[in-house]
Amino acid sequence: MDRRLRILGALIAIIGVVAIAGGAYGYTRVQGGANALQGFSAAQNVTISYNDDGQLVDRGTTEGAAAILSLLRDDWKWPVNQADLNRNDPLVNTGTEYMYQMATIAYHTLNSSVPVTLTERTEWNGDGDAANAAVAPVFTAAALPEGIWDPEVQGYGDAVFEAGTYIVPINARYWTAFNRSHPLDGKAREQAWTGTVHGLFAELGVGATTASSLEMAGALSLMLAGFGLVFIIAGLGMVWVAWPQTAKVTQRIGAPEPTPAAG
Repeated sequence: MDRRLRILGALIAIIGVVAIAGGAYGYTRVQGGANALQGFSAAQNVTISYNDDGQLVDRGTTEGAAAILSLLRDDWKWPVNQADLNRNDPLVNTGTEYMYQMATIAYHTLNSSVPVTLTERTEWNGDGDAANAAVAPVFTAAALPEGIWDPEVQGYGDAVFEAGTYIVPINARYWTAFNRSHPLDGKAREQAWTGTVHGLFAELGVGATTASSLEMAGALSLMLAGFGLVFIIAGLGMVWVAWPQTAKVTQRIGAPEPTPAAG
């Protein structure tokens, strides 16, 4: 029985050694990926701004940074890790920093306005009834306050737009929230949510996913190594418990010899 326990303990210890080796290999791969991500971020030199007090700022104000964090945390439900936002390491290379940078681009896009130029008089049939277009209101950029055509104010009803340059507010709308067939709204969508914005979103999303995956892979590697250590301790413990013990008899000097039992 003891021999079987020793063999089983040795096997468990060997499994532990293999687990530690696997965890160590996995961790080196994770570090390699992290170094590559760091190098890519450094090559782009994209950083996050902080003031002298170590507070996040956007375009020089802490209020702007707070609004971006609110978009990221409250609207997008991203688990912001404040430890990643370190003024001593402003380089964008962690999951939270990548997502903060994405939220920065989104925030300024969502709260922007774009100029849309119509080169000719354009009729918009908003309700699908061609008869109503003849009595639709006529808009000119000069007649609108500051040239702003706002869909939240003017709406998408039948309208006639004279040639000119109109200012169209984005009103916190994402790509899918625009009326793409509208002569002003459709062009505003293309000017606000440009290919560059979508490309940066994709790039930053890959960075955030990669950084998060590396964190999880690192944790799993350490966990595997920890299990390996437990297996080694358990296996060696079984070998130690099952190891045959040698009895030792200590005779006191000067003690009388034991009397043989009477036969």
